[in-house]
Amino acid sequence: MTVWKDRKEFSADMKHIYAAPTKDAAKAALEDFAKKWETKYLYAVQSWRNNWDELTVFFEFPIEIRKIIYTTNLIENLNGKIRKYTKNKMSFPTDDAVLKSVYLALKESTKKWTMPIHNWGLILNQFMLIFEERLRL
Repeated sequence: MTVWKDRKEFSADMKHIYAAPTKDAAKAALEDFAKKWETKYLYAVQSWRNNWDELTVFFEFPIEIRKIIYTTNLIENLNGKIRKYTKNKMSFPTDDAVLKSVYLALKESTKKWTMPIHNWGLILNQFMLIFEERLRL
């Protein structure tokens, strides 16, 4: 199996854990995942098991909110944009220079954010119910 195919399959199998409908289903998916990958990726399986309560807190939220929490593509994309702006410099003269560079990266990235979040109205309503003291429109 090529490394790329291996990673893709690993990620797809891991998705069964965090995309499970319930925490119990996720636990069962973790066991299935462990049977297949534990010999090759022991540390990953142990990490999930050792940190289960912390890693599965998002199951307390409705499924629409969970999708936002566990979707990392946006975060990875944003981190890539920030790296693009900061990697060309070997060092920054001040902390403010770093902050300005990151600010510019964020400003450029947000120009391309045109796609709405799927079911945003429903998600916003759920946030308002869950965090009614902290979220007001």
